[in-house]
Amino acid sequence: MSKKIIELKNVNKWFDKFQALKDVNLEVNQQEKIVICGPSGSGKSTLIRCINRLEEHQDGEIIVDGKEISENTKDIEKIRAEVGMVFQQFNLFPHLSILDNCTLAPIWVKKMPKKQAEELAMRNLERVQIADQAKKFPGQLSGGQQQRAALARALCMEPKIMLFDEPTSALDPEMIKEVLDAMVDLAKAGMTMIVVTHEMGFAKEVADNMIFMDEGKIVEKAKTKDFFDNPKSDRTKLFLSQIL
Repeated sequence: MSKKIIELKNVNKWFDKFQALKDVNLEVNQQEKIVICGPSGSGKSTLIRCINRLEEHQDGEIIVDGKEISENTKDIEKIRAEVGMVFQQFNLFPHLSILDNCTLAPIWVKKMPKKQAEELAMRNLERVQIADQAKKFPGQLSGGQQQRAALARALCMEPKIMLFDEPTSALDPEMIKEVLDAMVDLAKAGMTMIVVTHEMGFAKEVADNMIFMDEGKIVEKAKTKDFFDNPKSDRTKLFLSQIL
């Protein structure tokens, strides 16, 4: 029996008068892979940013690994340590080497000894196949390598959950595959993943379930095969006809 690791109950989020999330309900089990798709401005990024409190929801409940996230959450850093995130932009520190980018959080947040943090970082850089770039600075790497470095950095916190916010949208087409391949490997290793992406080939290969969002709502959630073969909502059908 899979254990629920993320639960959203009637979550609402406003930016001033604009309602970005409308009564969102979602359950994610351990080791489940979910891909969220939908048009621009549909609330996809806001949804995953609320899960690790990069955005604050105003209404409803978000429970991550048994802990509710709210403004009273004292151990938000603990929750963030369990929830890794990879963004569109790589957000690497340009003045630090790739290795130092990866060891920073384990040393500062987890109080890990430097040598141990460096060994962990090298293992994760190996995992995403850029161990040979460890001593370089972000500016010396291609976009695809930088995004894989960002993935390795997130993995260095040994998270239970990984969130991806359109991780390939800033990349040149030929670099997209190398980042997606690293994500496929991570999925196969059993990581719980929520991925916002338009890469439908990746979704078909990796996702257990698909979510389609529009105007701040979850319009459709279905097993991946059903989602592509037999979408229920007209809005989902229209979206898929435009991107496939």
